Amino acid sequence: MFRSFSKPAHEDRTRALLELLYHVSREVATALDLRTVLQRVLFEAMRNVGGERASIVVLDDDKKPVDATIVYGQQFHEHTTQQLRDTVERGLAGWVVSHRKAALLPDTMKDERWLRRPDDALEKTGSKSAICVPLLAREKLVGVLTLVHSVPNAFNEEHLELMQAIADQAGVAVLNARLYTESQRQARVMTALAESAASINTSLRMEEVLQRILNQTIQALQVETAAVALHDAQTGDLVFRAATGQNAGNIINRRVPPGEGLIGLVSREGRGVVIPAVASDKRFTDADRFSGIRAKAVVAAPIQTQAGVIGVIEAINPVSGTFDPDALLVMTGLGSLAGTTIQNVQFYERIDAAHRRYRELFEGSMDAIFITDWDGRILEANRPAVAMSGYSDGELRAMSIADLHAVKWELTGEKFKTIYEGDGCGYESALKQAQGTKMPVEVYVRRVDFEESDSIQWLLRDITERKELDALRDDLTSMIYHDLRSPLANVVSSIEVLSGLIDSSETSAHSILDIASNSTARIQRLVDSLLDLNRLEAGQSVVNQQATDPLPILRQALKDVTPAVEGRRQTLVSELPEQLPILWADAGMVHRVAVNLLENAIKFTPAGGNITIGAKQDGKWTEFWVNDNGPGIPPEYRERIFDKFTRLRGKDKPGGLGVGLAFCRLAVQGHGGRIWVEDLPEQGSSFRFTLPIATAQEIKMQEK
Repeated sequence: MFRSFSKPAHEDRTRALLELLYHVSREVATALDLRTVLQRVLFEAMRNVGGERASIVVLDDDKKPVDATIVYGQQFHEHTTQQLRDTVERGLAGWVVSHRKAALLPDTMKDERWLRRPDDALEKTGSKSAICVPLLAREKLVGVLTLVHSVPNAFNEEHLELMQAIADQAGVAVLNARLYTESQRQARVMTALAESAASINTSLRMEEVLQRILNQTIQALQVETAAVALHDAQTGDLVFRAATGQNAGNIINRRVPPGEGLIGLVSREGRGVVIPAVASDKRFTDADRFSGIRAKAVVAAPIQTQAGVIGVIEAINPVSGTFDPDALLVMTGLGSLAGTTIQNVQFYERIDAAHRRYRELFEGSMDAIFITDWDGRILEANRPAVAMSGYSDGELRAMSIADLHAVKWELTGEKFKTIYEGDGCGYESALKQAQGTKMPVEVYVRRVDFEESDSIQWLLRDITERKELDALRDDLTSMIYHDLRSPLANVVSSIEVLSGLIDSSETSAHSILDIASNSTARIQRLVDSLLDLNRLEAGQSVVNQQATDPLPILRQALKDVTPAVEGRRQTLVSELPEQLPILWADAGMVHRVAVNLLENAIKFTPAGGNITIGAKQDGKWTEFWVNDNGPGIPPEYRERIFDKFTRLRGKDKPGGLGVGLAFCRLAVQGHGGRIWVEDLPEQGSSFRFTLPIATAQEIKMQEK
């Protein structure tokens, strides 16, 4: 009897189970929307197994909750992310997730796996019974299904078996729906970002770009208010540059100090943040509050560039009350798009400002400026260029730069190769004017980016007055030489005659004659230096080079300046060795170079100071130096002080013609050597120069 009775009952049970599975499979297979699938699974579980409360939590591949549906009776209930996280991490669902096994709890009060909430207290709902089963699809855990009955021991093993059967049918459907939802969400994100990219990249004006970014933010996230804050490079503050939506005017120009508030946190850490309830989140501070705006939920993301975070984009209060799960992803994407676009606009604004400044300088310059292509054809000419050349703007555009002056190809390179490689150059030439005359000009050539075109800039400066001044100086030099040399020779002869006539006992008279003799010798050296200066500037070589012992010359130079040193209570220190190599040099020039450098040191050394002269062999050269402990030479003057008629400016600086050092440079360079100035470690300057050592062949040739 037992077998004949149990067999039909078993068959009926199997048939009923198959019908249930078929019905569940059909119900969940006809939907792709995740929420719809979850609701149908829950209703099927409650209808076929029983219970008043059911929930299903969907997990991602990392077993993190991504969605859920909770049913009390026939009502769906809202949930928070934290509630889901607590359930999966610490509750019955968490145990099922970690063990991948179903669980039957006849009495929840007696099982520690049950996560007790305030409504589980005895005076409220009290003990319950519960079933929790894993949702598996292709051996992957995709969710947890839980069913709760208000009466303890309401569920048994048969109910557990039914729940497991439902879960087996629902697992694949839940996974497919989750993947479909994720793909739809990604599609929405990509669409929103694509639309945003297409919209915000259509302008290069910062105000328009920021407004377009905010419009896309409002549209993509469906929020009440959106704002953009950018870093102030000087203060480091985040400054709200644009805002849109409710009471947006209260946001613009608001400053947030570095690191303060939610946007300070986002900027510092370089990642976005969603705050679903600002009232209970400490990250939302007074720095984030705006007048007239009651923030309830906020999402903020960094505006990123390759160089780092340049600002923050913020969205306030979703219209629906809660942000979609993809809100942070959308905001992060918008932040990246905004960063690239804003950086491009900033680059454009800087380039545009540079072009405007160049155009202003181009037109406002007092010098003639021509812009040519790499064939030398004139593309642009400013107003001074038209005035100086005498040609009209149209005539100049039909000409080549070589039509206006003789280009020094040895400096610019053939086909302007030197200029193309980035090396500018300068030289003197003559501008051929329309009226047939020529104007002396100084030409500066360099490569420029003009109006987004790779070009050559030619700056021509009128040096007519300088040339006239140079001519006057040459005339003055010639006059000094020709008109003073003969009378000066007479004065020298007269002093020598007087010195011979006066008795040696007349020390006072001889002292006066010595002063006169030293002064005339100094004038004689100045005249000779001016003569040599003109000759060397004209390109003539040093003609009186011969084998010369430098030591007697230097000792004579020391003797010549001794009266001046004693008059200023200074000390001359000789670091000259006992022997130096024979030079191949003009003895007179070497003497004047030494005296000029010593006199220069005497001028700039304070009373009671020290002046040192020394020399040493350096390979094929002998290096000489004159050190002082004066104020030193500013770096910007260390080359210029060797130019003719150049003197250091300042009310306390000694006077002079500015000829001595110019002569020294030309004289030394005429011998093939070099001259320069260095700072001394403590105070003062060291003037150093080199002269060539005579070769054995040169000495032998002179002996013959």
